[in-house]
Amino acid sequence: MEKVIQIIHITKELSGRWTIPILLSLDESGGRFTPLKNALQISPSRLSNNLKTMTEAGFIQHLSPFERNHPLLPEYKLTDRGRFLKEAALIISSAEQQLDQGFLAAKAWNWPVLIALYHQYHEFNAIRHLLGTVTPRILSKRLGELYEKGLVEKTLITEPAPKYTYALGMNVESIIRSVDRKLCALL
Repeated sequence: MEKVIQIIHITKELSGRWTIPILLSLDESGGRFTPLKNALQISPSRLSNNLKTMTEAGFIQHLSPFERNHPLLPEYKLTDRGRFLKEAALIISSAEQQLDQGFLAAKAWNWPVLIALYHQYHEFNAIRHLLGTVTPRILSKRLGELYEKGLVEKTLITEPAPKYTYALGMNVESIIRSVDRKLCALL
């Protein structure tokens, strides 16, 4: 149970439109703001906000003027946590290519929901309880979107009271199993 919660936490930390792209591109850009902005095709204000958030979360470190290659140009580097999350981001990115359903990690809760379903949490309230801070509205929306993409199956159970149960799609389970196994190996 503890590893499941850790994996869900990792996938939650990697959620967001720019988190994985920044983690994967930071070293290649030399940690410099402008090359990173150009590589990601992101607006300066959006990149700045994301770098600030990731610095506050402890994923990256903003180098002081004395640590930089050029004292006037901002530079960043991955922290130990950031390097760990970069490895997890590589696993998620590889799985998303196999799933061929777009950038799932761009939206919060997609990957935590898939991991919860892999670990046999099939009922809405069980998934919600496992994920902790997810709202019922967002969970319902994510389950619906994943269902529409064919990644999740839902079944109506009529007895004793009508409710839906959820499961991973047949062609998805092996990919999620691989992600789970690789993320467990990182821990």
